[in-house]
Amino acid sequence: MPTALEIEKSLFDFAPKSDAMDWDNVGLLVGDPAAEVTRVLVALDATEAVADEAAAKGCDLIVTHHPIMNCRWLPVQSLREDTPQGRLLRKLTRANISVICMHTNLDVAEGGVNDVLAHTLRLEDPGPFLADGLGRIGQLPAPMALRDFVARVSEALGCNGVQYADAGKPVRRVAVGGGACGEYADAAAAAGCDTFVTADVGYHVFLDAAGKGINLIDAGHFPTEDPVLPVLIAYIRGKFPALFIEKSASHREVIQYYVKGE
Repeated sequence: MPTALEIEKSLFDFAPKSDAMDWDNVGLLVGDPAAEVTRVLVALDATEAVADEAAAKGCDLIVTHHPIMNCRWLPVQSLREDTPQGRLLRKLTRANISVICMHTNLDVAEGGVNDVLAHTLRLEDPGPFLADGLGRIGQLPAPMALRDFVARVSEALGCNGVQYADAGKPVRRVAVGGGACGEYADAAAAAGCDTFVTADVGYHVFLDAAGKGINLIDAGHFPTEDPVLPVLIAYIRGKFPALFIEKSASHREVIQYYVKGE
């Protein structure tokens, strides 16, 4: 059976470490590189529920998109049972569960987060959007009314709800940025897009969108990135067919929407 290090190296063939942003933390972040792996659980995040699920299923490796620890937003200064991060890391180490994280390198990879998002929304000929490789731009075969496209986004991504701003344009040339890419709305408009699909969009970005002539759709962080997980599973299974590997059943979208009148 492969080691954690061998699986990490294989994943870096798909999404090279060198393509990760300089602030990012990717690769084998928890565990023994020499540990033999027999069972793998794949999730967007390594939450406590995912760790419990992995332990219950006898998995010795979790593969995620988001880093389990990253000094940009969650520095590791202690390893205490009375802190959420410490409790999670201690739980994983006690159970001898390794964690490999593929983050911004997977965002920009060919066949990664943004390519999968573009194909899921049925965009034709998606190509690079930004100089650093983030995002994709593609075309619909014919113009579509914004509300119809919003419905497509919601259904295709399994969203619990979608926020959007209407610039008064039909949808044809679409930019996508999986996860929190609202800061690139200006770049999408400058690239001639009439619509931008992303997540975690702030109030003022929505407010400014119409004036910049771009429809803006916030489909949620989890829904815009979750579609890449089956791709990761298929890749790992193809490289290591003897492994047991499956997607987490415990990690799902947690954001709910209340609609007035329902």
